[in-house]
Amino acid sequence: MKRSRFSEEQIIGILKEHQAGLGAKELCRKHGISDATFYKWRSKYGGMEVSDARRLKTLECENAKLKKMLAEQMMDVATLKEMLGKNF
Repeated sequence: MKRSRFSEEQIIGILKEHQAGLGAKELCRKHGISDATFYKWRSKYGGMEVSDARRLKTLECENAKLKKMLAEQMMDVATLKEMLGKNF
């Protein structure tokens, strides 16, 4: 996945500028981003503070680790069932 040029703090700062009254197109031109990127950020980070964004990122990381652990366990169970089925 491509790494963003902007950190969560910068994204939230840009969204706060929009809340302060600047237009979306003007912000996009000023920061060199597309309209689609701006609206995607607004849907994901709209109304958040920096601490909320950091918490979201840690939760997403933890969730990814748990999903990976679950997938590995499911593969182990499937392998054991397959081995037991062949032996008997």
